[in-house]
Formats: sequence, structure tokens, C-alpha cells
Amino acid sequence: MKNNSATLGTSSITSLLIKQAVPASIGILVMSLNMIVDTIFVGRWIGPLAISAITVVIPVTFFIGAIGLSVGIGGSSVLSRALGAGQNKKALKVFGNQITLTFLTSGILAVLGLIFQDTLIEWFGADESFKDMALTYYRIVMYGIVMLAMCMMGNNVIRAEGKPKFAMYAMMLPAIGNIFMDYILINVLDYGMEGAAWATFISYFICFAFIVWFFLFRSELRINAGCLKLKKKIVGEISSLSSVTLARQATISVFTVLINNVLIATGDALDVASYGIISRALMFALF
Repeated sequence: MKNNSATLGTSSITSLLIKQAVPASIGILVMSLNMIVDTIFVGRWIGPLAISAITVVIPVTFFIGAIGLSVGIGGSSVLSRALGAGQNKKALKVFGNQITLTFLTSGILAVLGLIFQDTLIEWFGADESFKDMALTYYRIVMYGIVMLAMCMMGNNVIRAEGKPKFAMYAMMLPAIGNIFMDYILINVLDYGMEGAAWATFISYFICFAFIVWFFLFRSELRINAGCLKLKKKIVGEISSLSSVTLARQATISVFTVLINNVLIATGDALDVASYGIISRALMFALF
């Protein structure tokens, strides 16, 4: 196996910083712009209640996506060390366990989320004025949430291989695709909330398809079915390193749900929409 990640231990710090940070920054910038443009499109072409609906759904999609992120970060640390030490078989097993963990965990949560969707949407803060819109968006997005989790995991593995440009593409392509599909499905075809949801679903698929393509044709990691079997020791290593990230992301989701409920209890749907707009603007500003 050609160990591209070995450059992380031999190249200068300055060159590594540029090589790793610039693509990541560009990818995050494009994703941040996507959130702003997406909010503008939804608000102008569907209405403020649509922003309210998306705002109450974001915490659950954020959390399930964060599972992939956490497994990706935790597992990639183990994977990078294995690649650096020339332990290629262990690296393959770690990657296989990352795939299985992400798929099983996000898949189970997605199924439970769809079964209890009505109750969950109310818990997330939706009231009668936009509950139906929230359910429409939630249901369609949840069909593709496993793809999002797999993308978040895969993106970190790509970085662990020392190929940050491909990780950047994995962030940019779905963001651009989402903006394009928003315009087509919402403005041109007038599909409303369903259009916004399907645009998001398609962006998940674009990212997932790119990740699959990368690991089939550009990755150093060539796993087989045996690598997908969960190993207690590997799962333990991944879990110990990913727990902090998952806890942090879970806290953000819970905090957002609490704010949404407080806003509905003390105000109305437009307050939730305002919070959603400000949150996205702040995320872009923090870039």
C-alpha cells in the first residue's frame, strides 16, 4: 500500500499547514456560503415559516451527522497512527469498523426518527403553524441522513490519508449541488418545502457518491468484507477518541432544541425563523 499519509511525518510544518489548512478553509467557506444562500432561497421563495421548519429539524440532522463526524475523527486518529507505523492491516480494519459503526448507529437512529417523527417534531419546537412543513422536510431529509453520516466519517478518513484536496471536493460539490437544486426545485418547478427537502437529500447523495468513488478509485485503503466486522478493541479505541466530539455536538443540538422551545413558548414561529437566520449568519461570520 502506498502510504501517502507518511508525508505528515516528513514534510515541513509550514508546507503541511498550507496543504491541510487551505483546502479545508475553502471547503468550509463554500459550505458556509451554501447555508446563507439556502436560507435566502427558502425565505424568498417559500416563506419565513419554511425557515422555522428547517430550524427545528436541524438539531436532529446535525446530531446524526455528528455521529459520522465523531467516528471519523476518533477512528482517523487510530488509522493515521497505523498508517504511519506501517500497520496497513490494522488501518484497513479500523476503516472497516468506522464504516460499520457509522452505518449501524445512524441507520438505527434514522429508523427510530421516522417511526416517532410526529412526537419528535413537537419536542423539537414545531407548533401547528409550521408543523406540517417541518414534517415534510424532516421525513425526506431523514431518508438520506445515513448518507450524510457516512460522508462526515469518510471526509475525515480522506484527510487521514493525507489527501485534503479530495476532502475539500467532498464539501464543495454537495454545497454547490444544493444551491443549484434549490433554484430548480423551489423556484423553477415550485415544489415548495418538498423541493427544499429533496435539494438537501440530493446534496447528501452527491457527497456520498463522491466519497464512494474516492474509496473505490483513489484511496490507499482497499477493504474487504472481513474488515467490516466489529472488533471490540478497535471500537473501544474509536469510542474513547470520539466521545468528546460527540458530546460537544450533542450539547449543541440539545441547546438548539431548548432555544426553539423557549422561542415558541414566549413568541411565535417568526421568532424561530429569526433565530435560524441569525444562527446561520453567525456560523458564516465565525468562519
